[in-house]
Amino acid sequence: MKLVSMATLLLFTLFALSSAMDMSIITYDATHGASSANWRTDDEVNALYESWLVKHGKTYNALGEKDRRFQIFKDNLRYIDDHNSGDRSYKLGLNKFADLTNEEYRTTYTGIKTIGGKKKLAKVKSDRYAFRSGDSLPDSVDWRDEGAVTEVKDQGSCGSCWAFSATGSVEGINKIVTGDLISVSEQELVDCDTSYNEGCNGGLMDYAFEFIIKNGGIDTEQDYPYTGRDGRCDSNKKNAKVVTIDGYEDVPINDEASLKKAVVNQPIAVAIEGGGRDFQFYTSGIFTGKCGTDLDHGVLVVGYGTENGKDYWIVKNSWGGAWGESGYLKMERNIEAKTGICGIAMEPSYAVKTGPNPPNPGPTPPSPAAPEVVCDEYSTCPESTTCCCLYEYYGYCFVWGCCPLEGASCCEDHYSCCPHDYPICDVRRGTCSKSKNSPLEISAIKRILATPTKMKMKSV
Repeated sequence: MKLVSMATLLLFTLFALSSAMDMSIITYDATHGASSANWRTDDEVNALYESWLVKHGKTYNALGEKDRRFQIFKDNLRYIDDHNSGDRSYKLGLNKFADLTNEEYRTTYTGIKTIGGKKKLAKVKSDRYAFRSGDSLPDSVDWRDEGAVTEVKDQGSCGSCWAFSATGSVEGINKIVTGDLISVSEQELVDCDTSYNEGCNGGLMDYAFEFIIKNGGIDTEQDYPYTGRDGRCDSNKKNAKVVTIDGYEDVPINDEASLKKAVVNQPIAVAIEGGGRDFQFYTSGIFTGKCGTDLDHGVLVVGYGTENGKDYWIVKNSWGGAWGESGYLKMERNIEAKTGICGIAMEPSYAVKTGPNPPNPGPTPPSPAAPEVVCDEYSTCPESTTCCCLYEYYGYCFVWGCCPLEGASCCEDHYSCCPHDYPICDVRRGTCSKSKNSPLEISAIKRILATPTKMKMKSV
């Protein structure tokens, strides 16, 4: 009995130690065995959730939202464990998307779309990089090693992946031609490229190239920094035109051999289907996950290589350095394929540049402030805000407030407001949501008092 008790105690101690060690894991590796999903206790899952909340700085203000998010987190964790218990070429992990359903993730973090109701630009077909029999290409290429790729950026919850994909191509060819790596402005594209593209509501890379050409260039990231939301176009900064391109072209479609040849010469903008659950939680390895050709995300191919006999593309994403392999992923490459994995060879394109940039004008002053927003003849709000009534009597507003966002929704409590992309107010919970039944919420915003016009006139 004593020997049995001691053995039992030893097994219990080893189990407790292994559980404690594993509870600290936020991303996963090959140490997770096939039975991992079966021995996670409620306490362990709770500990993982709390660790994840701290790591990603997540808080939830709505009543019951933390518990709802925990259930989503728990389901995602089970999916990740099940995947990682198999013998696959890539791993999944608890990244910043772990509290989102797949539908929420797809709605918020992708952004390739065909712009309906507008005249489409003609495709700029080119045989510049068409693969021909006898072409000899290197075994591997990585434009990061050549200094032609800027740091990984983060589009945030704005569906502007198309802008990051396009700027990556522009930055790459500019470095190759001029020798200077200059980070250019995605925010200029989001704010100013509105003839075809729709800012945080999506767009296409070719349209972005067209904008840069017609505008005569694009400003730098430093001068026109990214905000992660739709804004008013700054005309002064739009006219800075620091980096120019001469044109853009499409790689021959559905041809991974031609895409490979193109990548030998410069980084290439591509559209992929990135809405799958495996893509959502990708952490490392060569991605071979289940995906189709419903293109919904813009990324940048910066190279290719081979690992353990498996060929792959090196793809730069725009979800920050904490996603994937420091912001990158390896995607399976098969030159015998047509569309390629996730449709990577369906719509590849690139910027064309043959000469130097114009002299850098340096930092530009902001555009003059737009006129104030007029609520009525007695009250105004600052530019880029929305007038919301604070006190209404018999259909007439006696006191106005200002919501510090353009196109905001004014909530019925006469106190708070919601941004245009989360327009549904829940006064009881003090939250804003994308639609009536959407579980994805943010905190409502407090209004500020409007400026009485009469008071302003007396002070003049």
